[in-house]
This record gives sequence, C-alpha cells and structure tokens, in this order.
Amino acid sequence: MRNFLLGAAIMALLAFGVKYFIDQSNTRKTELESSDLILDQMKNVGKLVVTEGHFAEVISYKDNKGFFSGLFTATKTALVVVNAKVQVSYDLSKIDYIVNKDIKTVVITKIPEPEININPDIKYHNLAYGFLNQFAPKDHNLIKKKVIDQLEKKVHNSSLVANSENRLISELQKIYILTNSLGWTLKHKNTIIDTPIAIEEILP
Repeated sequence: MRNFLLGAAIMALLAFGVKYFIDQSNTRKTELESSDLILDQMKNVGKLVVTEGHFAEVISYKDNKGFFSGLFTATKTALVVVNAKVQVSYDLSKIDYIVNKDIKTVVITKIPEPEININPDIKYHNLAYGFLNQFAPKDHNLIKKKVIDQLEKKVHNSSLVANSENRLISELQKIYILTNSLGWTLKHKNTIIDTPIAIEEILP
C-alpha cells in the first residue's frame, strides 16, 4: 500500500511538472506571438499618409523703380491668378518607437511633423510695364515666393491640415487598439496612453 501511495505521489509530481512546463512554454509562445504582432503592426503603420486639396488665389503685384533721386518713377504691375494643388502628408516611417518585450510596453518617442507641398500654376494677366522697368526673372521669383507664403497661411487655416491630422490619429489608434487588446501598454515618451482619445493630445 505504501509503495502504491509513493508511486501515485511521484506520478502526480511528474504530471504537475509536465503541466508546468507546458504552461510556461505556452506563455512564452504567446508572448513571442504578441511581440511579433505588434512589430508587424508598427511596420504596417509606417507609410505615407497624404491628404490633397486645391486652392485658388489672386494677387496684385506692383513694383516701382525710381530714377534721378526719385524725380521719375517707372512702374510695372500684374494681376496674378494662382491655382494650386496642395498635399499635406505625414511620413509615418519616421515614427520612432521602442518595443520592450520584458515589460510589454511600446514607447513612441517621436511623431513626424506634417509636410506641406504646394504646386502652384501661376498665370499672369494685365501686365503693364515700361522700357525702364520691365519684368525680369527676379520678379517671377518674388511673385512665386509671395504666392507660396500666402497659400501656406491659407492651408494652415483650412480643414486640409485637420483632415490630415485625423488620418494620422486613425493610424496611431490602430497601435493603441492592438497593444491594449494584447495586454501591452502604449506610451508617448513618459505619458501612458490609456484611451484612444488620448492619442490626440500627443500630436506635434
């Protein structure tokens, strides 16, 4: 009887040891799989998010050139009509992050700034100039700079940037949803992101 009990105890210990080993192996396998899923998701997010829009602008250009200490002035003017294609983009491959498998944490250390690309189509109307003050390449450069400056202000005050930010938030929320579902923690620098809405507060 004693031998039977001893044998039963040994079998129980072996069974417990095997179960413990299997549980540990399964836990380790699950941790590795979750790490791979998160790394794959971070790679998938690393793409270019582009929002496009079109803007129109009308600019009056005027240049005065004085002669003989201002006794005589030659003026040139133009009406400039601009139609521009504008792109606001986020290059998400520039997101910097750290994946810590030991404490199951993803730390986003850098989010890229939006890139604004303006391609203006400039047409000149009502050109007026004299022999002593004609249009030159520097005038076209000045006009283009003025066009870009005004369009940039217009873009920043438009819904185009906001729409682009919304797309960025959507991509970042995918990271939060995945990390949260796997029991990981998502942080931006030292701040823990504990809700999808909190993503909005970390934008550049």
